[in-house]
Amino acid sequence: MNKVRVGVIGVGYLGQFHAEKYAGNPDVELVGIVDPDAIRASQLAGKLKTQAFPDPVSLIGKVDAVSIVVPTVLHHRIAQQFLDQGVHVLLEKPITVTLEQADELIDLAARRGMILQVGHIERFNPALTAIRPLIGTPRYITAERAAPFTVRCTDVNVVLDLMIHDLDIVMELARSAPKEVSAAGVSIITPEIDIATARITFEDGCIADVSASRVSDEKKRLLRVFDDEAIYASDYHTQKATVSRKQSGTVPQLIAQDISSERRDTLDAEIRAFVQSVQHGVRPLVSGIEGRQALALARIITENIEKGMHGFVPIS
Repeated sequence: MNKVRVGVIGVGYLGQFHAEKYAGNPDVELVGIVDPDAIRASQLAGKLKTQAFPDPVSLIGKVDAVSIVVPTVLHHRIAQQFLDQGVHVLLEKPITVTLEQADELIDLAARRGMILQVGHIERFNPALTAIRPLIGTPRYITAERAAPFTVRCTDVNVVLDLMIHDLDIVMELARSAPKEVSAAGVSIITPEIDIATARITFEDGCIADVSASRVSDEKKRLLRVFDDEAIYASDYHTQKATVSRKQSGTVPQLIAQDISSERRDTLDAEIRAFVQSVQHGVRPLVSGIEGRQALALARIITENIEKGMHGFVPIS
């Protein structure tokens, strides 16, 4: 099978890792990289033995697929250019700024027969993949994500920056449509929301409490799922998972057991999955549709916070 010719657009903090993973993939030819910082692009291109191009359009006709790792406001325009020219796209999250833009990309990818994958990287974390097949009917889910402040990704609020990972996951695990949501949040350092919390109720009665902070003094990425039979706990940072089950006896108690899993480079796993989708023409694990669903819920939460609507709001 011929190697997939790939380009990376945007080689800042995260984009450089995309380029490195492609460069080390035996099924890929890293054709080139693009970044507005010409010096950065040239240095990385030299390191990875590839070429630095002056702008994204320069890659068209030379690549089969691209990773787009640029500020969210540029996602729609750049992804549209490549999908329209028959190039498969791995687009970092959030998929776009607006739902209308997301719909346009999803429709364009479908009409052109192109892969559109969205970079919800936690889907590939072994702490999640280990528990996913074990979960029955979730009744309650909690997700907590916190990180120390950094100037990266401050072009969007914490809901679109961090919480959106967990919104994607709880919707997948709940296996039910969101019914209503309540949310609260505040700005601490940036003009955008820096801390947020949301409670989501689903059509089947499942409840999810999700919180995110990008002004924390510690890094935390935790998930807990309570179903009828057990409590599952995942730590995305350590990539470890446990299951606790109720033990019968005079005094009820929960006994926890580790769930076997191997540590994994989640970005490498995500990129390998994208390459395989391109090679075999199969639907990606996180397509534009899932990316749009996460964006839709994130936007509702953002709007509720900005409007001070702390009570439950129906999701139409």
